Amino acid sequence: MKETSMNTHMGNITIDSEVIARYAGSVAMECFGIVGMAGINVKDGLVKLLKRDSMTRGINVIIQKNKLTLNFHVIVAYGVGILAVSDNLISNVKYKVEEFTGIEVEKINIFVEGVRVID
Repeated sequence: MKETSMNTHMGNITIDSEVIARYAGSVAMECFGIVGMAGINVKDGLVKLLKRDSMTRGINVIIQKNKLTLNFHVIVAYGVGILAVSDNLISNVKYKVEEFTGIEVEKINIFVEGVRVID
C-alpha cells in the first residue's frame, strides 16, 4: 500500500494508507444509517457485507500531492435517506480523518452497493 510522509521540525512522519483506511472505516461505522462496508467480488459481481476486521477492503485510499481521496463502498440501512446518510458520512469522516492525520481530505466518494434491513 501507499504511504504518505510529512516533514516536521522533529523529523519525518510516515502514515500507511491501511491505517487511514481503518480509521476512516471506524468513523464511517459510527454514522447513522451505515450497516457496513461492502466487499465486491469482481469475478462474480457479487456484493457482501464485510466483517469489522476486514472492512478496509471496502475503502480505497488514494494519496496524491499530500491530499487524500477516500472511496467508500457501503451498505446502508433500509428506510433511511441515502443523501442524508452520505452527507453525514462525508462531514464526519472529513473532519475526523483530517484531525487524526493532519492531511487534507480532498474528496470522498461514496458508492452505495446495497441496502440491508436491520432487525
